[in-house]
Amino acid sequence: MRAFTFERAPTPAAAALSMQQHPGARFIAGGTNLLDLMKLDIERPTHLIDVNRLGLDRIEALPDGGLKIGALVRNSDLAADPRVRREHPLLSRALLSGASAQLRNKATTAGNLLQRTRCFYFYDTTKPCNKRTPGSGCAAMAGFNRIHAILGASAQCIAVHSSDMAVALRALDAQVETVSASGAARRIPIAELHRLPGDTPEIETVLAPDELITGVTLPAPLGGTQRYRKVRDRASYAFALVSVAAVVVRDGRMVTGVRLAFGGLAAKPWRNEEAERRLIGTDGGTRARDAVADVLIDDARGHGHNDFKIPLLRRTLHATLAQAIAETI
Repeated sequence: MRAFTFERAPTPAAAALSMQQHPGARFIAGGTNLLDLMKLDIERPTHLIDVNRLGLDRIEALPDGGLKIGALVRNSDLAADPRVRREHPLLSRALLSGASAQLRNKATTAGNLLQRTRCFYFYDTTKPCNKRTPGSGCAAMAGFNRIHAILGASAQCIAVHSSDMAVALRALDAQVETVSASGAARRIPIAELHRLPGDTPEIETVLAPDELITGVTLPAPLGGTQRYRKVRDRASYAFALVSVAAVVVRDGRMVTGVRLAFGGLAAKPWRNEEAERRLIGTDGGTRARDAVADVLIDDARGHGHNDFKIPLLRRTLHATLAQAIAETI
């Protein structure tokens, strides 16, 4: 076991300041990912900052009809909240499709967003991994890459982001609120939070080293029908091979609004607004859904074992949109 020091931060700003003052520190709340990584000697924090007592565990209504979700709201509480189930059922369904009940009782909103990839080679310290050890190579490229990325990858990394919640938040146009050691607050669109690997796969978000997530805000509900479909190797306790979060609004027979986000495809929740536009003004029939899928898979590239994800994405999109459109009034 590697030695580390520990403190309980009294305020968000104090937690961020402590992070600045302790190089190699990590924030810890539920610890459902960090503790596993420490046991495997992948994460080696020299100092842990407990943020559980910062009062960031509430879900609050906003004047514009949206919701503010504290960074420490547990996944199970968020999924069960009546306002989330009524106004943002997509988020509730995504949360309930992830992990186990025991993990959802501990995992937090911020921790879910910041969880590390579940790439086999990232977790195996005997194998090269640019995300774990920059410049060492990517074993997944020529290895068993069934769960890996088909969009947004690079020659340095083909790992995917594993969060179901983040996919739902991307479809709902959420924003992430943070505070830094100086006390400065900022709001980051969920679309900009996670980075694609490029040449620096070890840098996974746009957060500064001393920046603490304090909450997530959701805009007022868009209306229409929301659906979340997750395709995985097992019926539960498995990460997505492909997941689709869909919000569809119709006026009569015509689709007037749509948001689509995808998981299991890239190092961040994937969204293609050009693909969404292909559905607007149509009846959402087979031809329109094919046009959406064509745009999505235009840049898709398999790496051998995960080639099946490309046709699987098309079929999953078709099924999710067909259900959402049929149920939209």
